[in-house]
Amino acid sequence: MLRHEVQPGKLIAGSVLILTGVLYAGDAGGAWETPWFVAIPLVTGGLCLAGAVALLTGRARRRRQGGRTGADPA
Repeated sequence: MLRHEVQPGKLIAGSVLILTGVLYAGDAGGAWETPWFVAIPLVTGGLCLAGAVALLTGRARRRRQGGRTGADPA
């Protein structure tokens, strides 16, 4: 299996969108009642949180790789 870098921002965005889908699927199935306006703050807040996490992750990776240039300075 090929290895890839973990992207927590995409994980959070996907989780929030799946949660929103589950809420509305439960509403459509008659399990509970979900108001239509619940999706707006849930998706907006989740995407903002995912963006902030992705920004912090990118900065941490750049900072960690800053010392590893691969070239010998001598």
